[in-house]
Amino acid sequence: VTQVAERADGGQPAPTPLRNRLYRSLFIAQFISNVGTWMQSVAAQWFLIEEQGSATIVSLVQTASLGPTLVLGLFAGVLADLFDRRRLLIFLQSYAVAVALALAALTYAGHLTPTSLLLFTVAIGCASALTAPAWQAIQPELVPREQIPAAATLSSVSANVGQAVGPALGGVAVALAGPAAVFAINAVSFAGIIVVLRGWKRPKQIAPIERERISQAIGTGLQYVAHSPIFRRILLRASLFLFPASALLALLPVAADHRWHLGASGYGLTLGAIGLGATLAVAVATPLRRKVSANVLLAACAAVYGLAPAAVAWLPFAAAMPVLVLAGMSWLITLSTLNAAAQLHLPQWVRARGLSVYLLVFTGSMAIGSYCWGLIATRAGLEIALTCSAALLGVAALSVPVLPLRAATGLLSRDISTCWTSPMLVFEPRPDDGPVLVTVNYRVPPENLPDFVKAMSAVRRSRLRTGGHSWRLYRSAESADTVLERFTVASWAEFERQHTERWLDSDHEAAAKAVGYTVDHTRRHRYYLAVRVQH
Repeated sequence: VTQVAERADGGQPAPTPLRNRLYRSLFIAQFISNVGTWMQSVAAQWFLIEEQGSATIVSLVQTASLGPTLVLGLFAGVLADLFDRRRLLIFLQSYAVAVALALAALTYAGHLTPTSLLLFTVAIGCASALTAPAWQAIQPELVPREQIPAAATLSSVSANVGQAVGPALGGVAVALAGPAAVFAINAVSFAGIIVVLRGWKRPKQIAPIERERISQAIGTGLQYVAHSPIFRRILLRASLFLFPASALLALLPVAADHRWHLGASGYGLTLGAIGLGATLAVAVATPLRRKVSANVLLAACAAVYGLAPAAVAWLPFAAAMPVLVLAGMSWLITLSTLNAAAQLHLPQWVRARGLSVYLLVFTGSMAIGSYCWGLIATRAGLEIALTCSAALLGVAALSVPVLPLRAATGLLSRDISTCWTSPMLVFEPRPDDGPVLVTVNYRVPPENLPDFVKAMSAVRRSRLRTGGHSWRLYRSAESADTVLERFTVASWAEFERQHTERWLDSDHEAAAKAVGYTVDHTRRHRYYLAVRVQH
């Protein structure tokens, strides 16, 4: 049973991350920035309504904000893994301040057009897209491991409450001072993060052997995801929840207007109910995680959240409001559970790239889901679309026992193994020499061969996760107890990264288990560098 634990040593409940001064300061700064971002979104939409009045143009604000995440997501993860995350975040937040101030100045001067506003929105969206993986990846550096689930919950609260509060404040600010003032407020909202990050004395990181090329780093990150069954299952559970869950947020404004005839203020109340639920979830998320497994939480929250689209489709406004509060609680607990599982599983060297894939799945599931549910609502009716999404959420809940988070989620060691020793070589390869062919010779008694082959399955995944290619296992036709493992690595520098920066204690344990089935508990490595032969 998968349990994302939240206990400190000795079985006592882990203290809240908010007791950590640095985390608390960043949490407050992040919340202010989230509110500012949503205020800007409202101001941008209001400006376009006054200038154009076209629903299509107004809807492009969200596309311009979220589109960069889909385009830049993987690149953002690579940047956060290859460069100092603190400095990267300071640079990106400074860039966002400059863009937001330029937008405010252009608006004050009366020169802002709908096209330029959308371009500015894309520019700020690029900063957000490039920031997200680095921001997620520094969380395990800010708090102890046992506090990561609570930190993930608080981050989700910041996002959800910011989404509830920001539009309301933005509407008031636009009415009182106009869009230009709101754009300026958003610029100021980024500054708090810069101040806190500049005061963070981040421990010195181990310098890489040689910085990877960006294209190679993207490929290595995707290769890690492809050969990590634990992380792939986290992504699957996220998509199974988010695709049907997106219907509620996508169709709620339509329901508020067409079903309940509420107007803008009533729609704000529905968002407030979801935000209230997300806030209340902070009080119950940690106690629930101590009592039940992550899989039980995921199943229960999918089922409870599924009540909300059905309630919006068929119940009157007053009766649906309590269900929306429950939906907000379920939303936050689900996403914080999955986010914590991802952060607890991903090792330092690939954490930002892995989280960028997670964010791509999140954004893609929401974007594709919203589009699909909008089409269904247009062609079959609002009630049918919401009811179908509720049914799919029920299916998602029932699928948890069949496709659960894997038992080792969040429990494997992420420490770099120190057991590897450099090979004795007759010459010193250059970093870009390669490909490198690695062979490992084992002597396995025939009676141990089935268990050995089974154990080598985990070794195969470890090799491929950390940069290996073309892995094969061969049995000798001449010697009954000889087995040969072979794989290639792109270059000598990549081979050294594999063993000094990426090979974890858990990978070493998997290899040691396989070696335990050999005759003398040893193995023999050979290393070959490719030689260019003229045709």
